[in-house]
Amino acid sequence: MSNKHALLTFVLISFVVALSCTAADTGEGNGNNIEDGTKIVATNLEVPWDMDFLPDGDIIVTERTGAVKIIEDGIARLVGTIDVAATGEAGLLGIALDLDFETNNAIFIYYTYYVGGDMFNRVSRFFLEDSLHGETVLIDSIPAASIHDGGRLEFGPDGKLYITTGDAAETWRSGDTDNLGGKILRMNRDGSIPDDNPFANLVYASGLRNCQGVAWHNDTMFAVDHGPNRHDEVNIIEMGADYGWPTTCDEYPAYKCYTDFTLAPADIAVRDSFLYVSGLRGSQIRKINRSNGEEEAIFTNYGRIRPLKFHNGYLYFGTSNRDGRGVPKAGDDKIIRTKAY
Repeated sequence: MSNKHALLTFVLISFVVALSCTAADTGEGNGNNIEDGTKIVATNLEVPWDMDFLPDGDIIVTERTGAVKIIEDGIARLVGTIDVAATGEAGLLGIALDLDFETNNAIFIYYTYYVGGDMFNRVSRFFLEDSLHGETVLIDSIPAASIHDGGRLEFGPDGKLYITTGDAAETWRSGDTDNLGGKILRMNRDGSIPDDNPFANLVYASGLRNCQGVAWHNDTMFAVDHGPNRHDEVNIIEMGADYGWPTTCDEYPAYKCYTDFTLAPADIAVRDSFLYVSGLRGSQIRKINRSNGEEEAIFTNYGRIRPLKFHNGYLYFGTSNRDGRGVPKAGDDKIIRTKAY
């Protein structure tokens, strides 16, 4: 090979390596490592609100505008569209696979809908094969508004489905145990009321403003709640307890009360001795040591963060920069996977 050809080959190889390094550093594109142990697994989503994991490890995600998608190898495939009232904070919200999904293909979804000019939230069961089908409404007429709709669905260690709701901008709803707004609800998988619920209805806990995340460590239940002008909360949830709204957490006890800044907590996950709380306006994940109460802000460079899930040793989280309150970056919104942190 001539010196001229060797030089040209060296320049071409160097150019290709430089391009590869640039892509990895910026994190643009599906599947790129953006730092050690952290990887973008999906891009260009539209306000991913919640996610769960299929038996094969693929992610099923709801987009607030009404789409249900499965993410496989970095590609988001549409499997269903629900006609939702996507206005403000309302729309297509929580999702949870049935505990027997591998045999019955059932999946639960929380969403906002219109009846005439009125808005409500509901919980429905669907079936998922190649696409979403066969809706059965299980809880209907949950209060809804353009703000404070709650929306998270999680199965507890007791096998019951827990549903978070907001006060739909009417504070009186939260303390009224005959009203479904501003609560954590608990139901059997067929939609019936568990015999041991404290008020002989679906209400499990009350006095919440806009609860959007619940998680468990063994039998201890944690939940996050949006406060007004700061006063965001992390609470330990007890059956039948009232968490005080419209009294704020500087006056009413909470496990954690944030009065110095607005976190806007959207979800919570638990691993070992740590709680992980996602922040929308706070633009971070808050890592809380349950043993000593110490906290730190992690993942502060992704903007607004909403859903959180642990799966197979990894923490997955989704951005919410296209929700009308954020500043979208290239590729937003994203689902990101990181090593156990």
